[in-house]
Amino acid sequence: MFFLLLGVPAALAHYYLWRRLVRDTTLTGSRGRLYGTVALAGAFVMMLAALLLQRDVAVLAWPGFMWLALMFYLTLVMGVLEIPRLLVNRRVKAPALVGADEPDAVPLPSRRVFVARSFAVAGGITAGSIVGYGATKALGPPEITSVPVPIRRLDPSLSGFRIVVVSDIYIGPLAGRGHTERIVRMINEQQPDLVAVVGDLVDGSVDRLGEAAAPLRDLVSKHGSFFVTGNHEYYSGYEPWLAELERLGVNPLRNERLAIERGGASFDLAGVNDVAGRQFEDGPDIAKALAGRNTANPVVLLAHQPIQVEQASQHGVDLQLSGHTHGGQMFPFHLAVPLQQPVTAGLEKIDDTWVYVTRGAGFWGPPVRVGAPPEISMIELTT
Repeated sequence: MFFLLLGVPAALAHYYLWRRLVRDTTLTGSRGRLYGTVALAGAFVMMLAALLLQRDVAVLAWPGFMWLALMFYLTLVMGVLEIPRLLVNRRVKAPALVGADEPDAVPLPSRRVFVARSFAVAGGITAGSIVGYGATKALGPPEITSVPVPIRRLDPSLSGFRIVVVSDIYIGPLAGRGHTERIVRMINEQQPDLVAVVGDLVDGSVDRLGEAAAPLRDLVSKHGSFFVTGNHEYYSGYEPWLAELERLGVNPLRNERLAIERGGASFDLAGVNDVAGRQFEDGPDIAKALAGRNTANPVVLLAHQPIQVEQASQHGVDLQLSGHTHGGQMFPFHLAVPLQQPVTAGLEKIDDTWVYVTRGAGFWGPPVRVGAPPEISMIELTT
């Protein structure tokens, strides 16, 4: 299903790019057309190989995913240029021969070919610039976002309590130990009261990525570090990862809660499994997590996907902290997120429950972020 959803549109996009970048810009039977056709076909195979084998053959991941991003923006830009291309072509006359009355006369590229090459160059420069910019954002340090959230029933002694929220780190073939070390360092510099890692921490097994995740043991906060599963933990072997994170001092909350106390007052911190866990008989259970709690205390819920707020609001949750969406990661995918999730990024209120969605500190697939830079979020609870 995954390859049908991605592979078929990608194949159609490659055919479209072949028409605009190869067929329209070269002469029939020329070496340029042959080389261009082979190059595009090879790029398509490399992209599929990266999607299929990235965890086992990391060397394929970089070129395959970078081409995926470039292919997407090339298709988008060339599509936008269709109208001006058609308008210009209407003014172009039929191709002419130079020295047509001479025995050795050869056709030169027609004006239409010249126009096609001009638009291809313009599209390539534009798409390449977008991908280059997006790569610098994705591979650069995350932004620190500070967000005050008013919580009803919050005791004044808890006002100013600071929770660092980080999600979608994606330790994996393209983001290794250095990526983890930078995120841990940036979190510690904020001197938080509590750290919440809300899923999609890894994209691969403990055997392959355990060393890259090891810097998590250096997280420092007054009330500890906590974790809930995301969908990628289930694809990566969630049980070994839960054991590994516990060993590193990042405490999993699995449909459970605990009291966070300060100054004689407290609030409940709860965490639920991701909805993808249902396929592994390990799904979310908000009712179980909140059973028997003192309803006079506010509750902060860690849940990977924003859509879980629909149940959270029914159980009186004051604030849900989520990730998963990447803020869309690559424009204009943020327009598609609302088809699946109630919030794309930032703070919104659903019924009586605040939900904050962080854009994530890493990336999945292409190491490119356009219009949705990575972030580490600092949530400050206020009265």
